[in-house]
Amino acid sequence: MKNLFYLLAAFLFTVTQSNAQSWLLSQAERDSINQLGQKNQETMMKQLGITELRPGPSGNESAPNHANYDESIANPCPELPELLVTNKGKKVKDSDTWWKTRRPEIVEDFEREVYGRLPKNIPNVTWTVKVTDNEFVRRTPVIAKQLVGHVDNSSYPAIDVNINAMLVVPTNVEGPVPVLMMFGRPSFPAPAQPSQKDMEVLNESFKKMMIKNDPSTKAIFDKYPAYSPITRLPGPNFWAPLPEGDLPSTEQLLAAGWGYLTIEPASIQADNSAGLTSGIIGLVNKGQPRSPEDWGSLRAWSWGAARALDYLETDSLVDATKVGIEGVSRYGKAALVTLAFEERFAIGLIGSSGKGGSTLHRRVFGEAVESLTGTGESHWMAGNYIKYGTEKSSFGKMTGCDLPVDSHQLIALCAPRPTFISYGIPEEGDAKWLDQKGSYMATIAAGEAFKLLGAKDLGVSNDYLKEEMPPYNTDMLEGELAWRQHDGGHTDWPNMKHFIPWANRVLGYEK
Repeated sequence: MKNLFYLLAAFLFTVTQSNAQSWLLSQAERDSINQLGQKNQETMMKQLGITELRPGPSGNESAPNHANYDESIANPCPELPELLVTNKGKKVKDSDTWWKTRRPEIVEDFEREVYGRLPKNIPNVTWTVKVTDNEFVRRTPVIAKQLVGHVDNSSYPAIDVNINAMLVVPTNVEGPVPVLMMFGRPSFPAPAQPSQKDMEVLNESFKKMMIKNDPSTKAIFDKYPAYSPITRLPGPNFWAPLPEGDLPSTEQLLAAGWGYLTIEPASIQADNSAGLTSGIIGLVNKGQPRSPEDWGSLRAWSWGAARALDYLETDSLVDATKVGIEGVSRYGKAALVTLAFEERFAIGLIGSSGKGGSTLHRRVFGEAVESLTGTGESHWMAGNYIKYGTEKSSFGKMTGCDLPVDSHQLIALCAPRPTFISYGIPEEGDAKWLDQKGSYMATIAAGEAFKLLGAKDLGVSNDYLKEEMPPYNTDMLEGELAWRQHDGGHTDWPNMKHFIPWANRVLGYEK
């Protein structure tokens, strides 16, 4: 029952975040978005000289073009790009060489070929606290702040970008407190309600308004003089027993003395290829198609998270030196990209991120490079990434094996900051498609950078071809680099009770 609950929660979260907008659209509107996305894809292919892309595999194992799940052929190019050897062949033996030479080389390759570069002319963001509300979340008193980050669009008024976020901070602990920033859809946890006296004022005014609008309602109100059309919702029951199983991640954080900030990716950049000429990418490009090295949605979302961190650095309730980043699935990819590129984030919880996240690109198991180069997902990446799904072009054929970098190096860019890689199990809905083993291999290989910088890795060798992924529910949480595969589905919720004490330890935080 517990795992079914996690699976259902993860499903509802995915539907809400990814598909809710499309459910509200007509078929004609969806067709229009698909056509524009295809047009943007064709424009990029033309820029790159590509005439044919390989189609991505099907997630349906019964389909003729199903994804590979045979480990014997999953590693066509098992040797990963060197992590601690510079482009000139010099071994990296000290932190100085890492920070000054090797890390910038890796960043350059990822920006050029995988995630795209941040433009130099990104407009400024001005944050406004739209609403401040004092609430209770179960037994924890909190302050909730609805935030809006307006991006200066004076250079191109046709595109308006307002970043939507919600900060919730407990008030029963001495602040400032650490905050976990979470990609998702912001909402007030439990909006505060008017007092009984204020409720009477509202009811009296409401009755007068109703009677003025429709005089026949006066007879109804006269018939039921004690009736109040506006009533209070049940308040928090402080004595109610806690529900069985794990509390929601946000409640676990608040109970542990953490705050959280939820930031809406779609308010920064749309999650489709049609949106590449709108959102922050479109604003910077003044509505024109992007170039091959321009940023994709993952990098745009991470930029938005960094701007939210700008706000947190001004809020006295928040310890801005202890702000983490979290996400699951596509938002797990975005969380890892954020932690890798935005060095002010102190810690990360990377949930079920798959290809484009912590899973090795050159692995051919489940989700493939070709899955990310098609119209449906190519907007996540830089235009140049499409080259690695090419079958025919002016430069020939390329695959994931031709990438100059891979995900072990992305994880290494997070070092020595604490990085928790989280997955569930296929039996409960964290599909094989995500290639948990490919993520484990990358995490093993990334450990060399953590050790070089004085941090602890998973505590095993860094031989990614020999180390076996441990059984689920095995804790590998002794170092700054952590791994845990829980027994739930496509969510990091079951790992939150492990993440929080680990994060408290590595950050030195006591409630």
